[in-house]
Amino acid sequence: MRAYERFITYAEYPTMSDATKDCCPSTKGQLVLANLLKDELIELGLTDARVDKNGYVYAHLEKNCDGDVNDIGFIAHMDTSSDAPDKNIKPKIHEYNGGDIILSEKDNIILSPKEYPSLESYIGQHLITSDGKTLIGADDKAGIAEIMTALEKLINSDIKHGKISVAFTPDEEIGRGADLFDVAHFGADYAYTVDGGAIGEIEYENFNAASAKVTVQGISIHPGSAKNKMKNASKIAFEFNRMLPRYETPEHTEGYEGFYHLTDMSGHIEFAELNYIIRDHDMNSFTDRKECFERCARAINEEYGEGTLTVDIKDSYYNMKEKILPCMHIIDRAKAAMEQSGIKPIVIPIRGGTDGARLSFMGLPCPNLSTGGENFHSRFEFVSVEAMEKMSDIILKIIENVAKEPKM
Repeated sequence: MRAYERFITYAEYPTMSDATKDCCPSTKGQLVLANLLKDELIELGLTDARVDKNGYVYAHLEKNCDGDVNDIGFIAHMDTSSDAPDKNIKPKIHEYNGGDIILSEKDNIILSPKEYPSLESYIGQHLITSDGKTLIGADDKAGIAEIMTALEKLINSDIKHGKISVAFTPDEEIGRGADLFDVAHFGADYAYTVDGGAIGEIEYENFNAASAKVTVQGISIHPGSAKNKMKNASKIAFEFNRMLPRYETPEHTEGYEGFYHLTDMSGHIEFAELNYIIRDHDMNSFTDRKECFERCARAINEEYGEGTLTVDIKDSYYNMKEKILPCMHIIDRAKAAMEQSGIKPIVIPIRGGTDGARLSFMGLPCPNLSTGGENFHSRFEFVSVEAMEKMSDIILKIIENVAKEPKM
């Protein structure tokens, strides 16, 4: 089965994770897909495949080569983002010859290179999209499909390989994908997450990340007699947001530039709440950003009274770069596999995070590879059929190369 065929099957399963739930996996749909993947792995020949009590899928393919070589792994996540709907996904395949792609003629939903210039680089390829009303789930079901297809190609070949570990994780999109990951059972010397964007991307630098909850306690008084008495929590919340650097937000930054991102807000006169994510590649700048929140909170409380505004900041994950630099042969092997597969490697920083960031700090060095998809977390998400097939070949080439080299 080809990678895109698998992907279309997986895409139709709703697996959005839910940050409001305390269980793991946070949604039942992920468990449904987990069991499907476990059964598929067993059919491929990975007979120890299992779904653990937390919804993680693990499997191993034992080595068939001589010598002491690295045990390597491949990881992708099963959940999808809550930033766009994931129910009633209707995958469409378009032969792309340039110009606009009509996702829904009835609703006049168009994927256009005017808004998404990278489309021009896909002329002559086949692109999978939704009907413009949902995401398509390439983040990260494309990665799952590519790993599965690489395994099938490997098993049906006479290629020598070391031990291969595979895992599919729940709840990555809500920052919990590595929380209950069993590194010891996974049993690899290092691994790759297959969770990136355009074909050729290799990523081993990611944001340092934190979440921040800002709460404001107000005082409600009848507006007719409110002078010098009312404290409007919603207005104070707006004031706090205005104190943050205006252009240090996702829509004004790129590359290594960090940001503050207001993700949601609610409020009335008596109470307001703002939720942010804070991101920066540089640890010193990351610390400064968190201190900026504290400074703004102090300024608000000096004006409106102590305890008016509180900030609760929690670190989420850190830049994996420091854990990858001592073992850069992992990156070199990925680069070589791409070049041998006719793809130019593109080493770029992740403007986000992956399971691999936290796993690297848990003793499993784990950079990230491309999937061939773009516009993730969006109704305008797409993935290339040809890129998915090429990624499965790149994974296979990594496996083949590792078996030819002594353990490092």
